[in-house]
Amino acid sequence: MRRFSVRPTLTLRGRKFKGLRGWSGKPTHPPLTDFPIAAYVFGAAFDVISTLGRHETWARDFFRAGTYVFVAGVAVSVLAALTGFWDWLRSTEKGTQARRTANTHAVTMLTVTLLAVIDTALRLNVYNTRTHPNVAILVISLVVAGLVSIGATFGGTLVYDYGFDVETATDSPVWHKSEVDVLPGDHTT
Repeated sequence: MRRFSVRPTLTLRGRKFKGLRGWSGKPTHPPLTDFPIAAYVFGAAFDVISTLGRHETWARDFFRAGTYVFVAGVAVSVLAALTGFWDWLRSTEKGTQARRTANTHAVTMLTVTLLAVIDTALRLNVYNTRTHPNVAILVISLVVAGLVSIGATFGGTLVYDYGFDVETATDSPVWHKSEVDVLPGDHTT
């Protein structure tokens, strides 16, 4: 008896290409979101460590590490935003709970990206003169880490609760036009 199945997961054979959105069942957006989420959470953690150890020689290393991950997070966030916008435009219908949840996710993540750009600009402005973040950088990085976690929760709801961009064999009321939100486990229409 076979214990593993690898080929169907790794092949694009039989999948319809959807442009910037990726292939059916293999969307581009979700994998691009993982890096910025981790970068912003680690960046905030590095800032806290750097602030707590601001009188130590290693504080500068943590501040710089936070700067590096924020720069990389912003770069990948731009790609995630582009692919996410294309998903939103092509995959959600107005008037559905799925669209409202996607709207909430998008606004949250665009706010995260804007704040991360501001945070990165502030960091780069003091990169060579500071050994730890100033109050503004620390606060913004903590807000970014919190918001990216909340935004990711909405994105996870789209995928795991609503089956967004997942090739499913069943219908869900979240894709029906309605002003009533359906909660997990509530399968009434």
